[in-house]
Amino acid sequence: MPVAFVLKSHRKFKLRSPVFWQLSGCPSRGGGRSLKGTMMSIRRTLFLGRRPSGGHQTGSSSSSSSSFSFSSTGGQVLRSRSTDVFLNLALEDWIDAHVDLERRGLLLLWSNRPAVVIGRHQNPWSECHLAAMRRAGVPLARRRSGGGAVFHDLGNLNLTFFSSKKAYDRRRNLEVVTGALRRVRPQLAVSATERFDILLNGHFKISGSASRLSRKSSYHHCTLLHSTDRAALAAVLRPSCPGIHSNATPSVPSPVANLRDHAPTLEWEELLDALAHQYNAEFGCGASHPASTLVDPADESAFPGVARAAEELRGWDWTFGRTPRFGVRTALPLEGARSARLHAEVKGGVLESCELDVPVEWLPARLSGELSGALVGGRFCPHRAAAAFSELMRTESGERRRRLRHLCDAVVSVMG
Repeated sequence: MPVAFVLKSHRKFKLRSPVFWQLSGCPSRGGGRSLKGTMMSIRRTLFLGRRPSGGHQTGSSSSSSSSFSFSSTGGQVLRSRSTDVFLNLALEDWIDAHVDLERRGLLLLWSNRPAVVIGRHQNPWSECHLAAMRRAGVPLARRRSGGGAVFHDLGNLNLTFFSSKKAYDRRRNLEVVTGALRRVRPQLAVSATERFDILLNGHFKISGSASRLSRKSSYHHCTLLHSTDRAALAAVLRPSCPGIHSNATPSVPSPVANLRDHAPTLEWEELLDALAHQYNAEFGCGASHPASTLVDPADESAFPGVARAAEELRGWDWTFGRTPRFGVRTALPLEGARSARLHAEVKGGVLESCELDVPVEWLPARLSGELSGALVGGRFCPHRAAAAFSELMRTESGERRRRLRHLCDAVVSVMG
């Protein structure tokens, strides 16, 4: 069944698409005007796709069958059908770029298959164990907001509060979360902190926040640990590379807990319904609206350009290439008690300089110098390094080749 949106040609989404749309909070006035002088207001009917398998089932208070359009005032709760971290992050940016948030606010509820998400100004080699993630098939995503690294899975709920820049109020948003939790489970002692985290029993972190402010709009998103896999979280949220020196934003480790640890009967759908009702009550959405409405970011007719934006978020250039400049000073274990040292400078994810200090009695200085030179100008990436090393090792044989391979393996392991 259709879901109707009011759309109007307006501000450009950051994509190379010839057509751009903005969700409008109300019909245009005076017939509207185009980008060059007259903007036409049109109404399109959009169809929602099916939620991917593996997600949580839809509750009775969510609507995907009745048609609606954004009201000019009050709030609206959307629930993403997707569990793809890149599509959901792209959907956030699409809403921020296209919805008239000066007229109305929105809450987006979403969850992802296992993934690690780092802040815009973070260093992935410092924040997460890339090799463990690769073995487990856990992708890495860099969001456009600041803040620290988080682990996502289907037991972690993400909430994104959209508003105008003028109405931006993280404290009020967190009161929606704590109010909903107190309403469904009064025994839970939850409170927001000065850092805009939410603590359980004054100690365990169950929610962290990040935000992004644009010229006229804003969004504030937070996590909420319902039943996340804490063993997986601990396995991936640890550094890949020791000895990094950087001005990148570091994460602040905190003890965490799941809501289900302290409220075993709290079901996922019950939690989502409580949050939707609390948001609608706080932001004055009328009773005629469903508590929440399902949307599918993979539907290009509904959200044109989101798929391409998601692909950009998947790319190496955004995920790793946007890392703030950093240096590496670390030891590399060799055989026995010996060790080498790696000194490197990395800018934009690319090695600007590299020096391998290797005992000359273990490997000739010529080879360690050639190895260093092979890395300069390439990505700080195990696949790129392994390819460069394989070319060098073709010229060697016997014990020297074996030692060279050992050193190469040690360098590659540092890169994750």
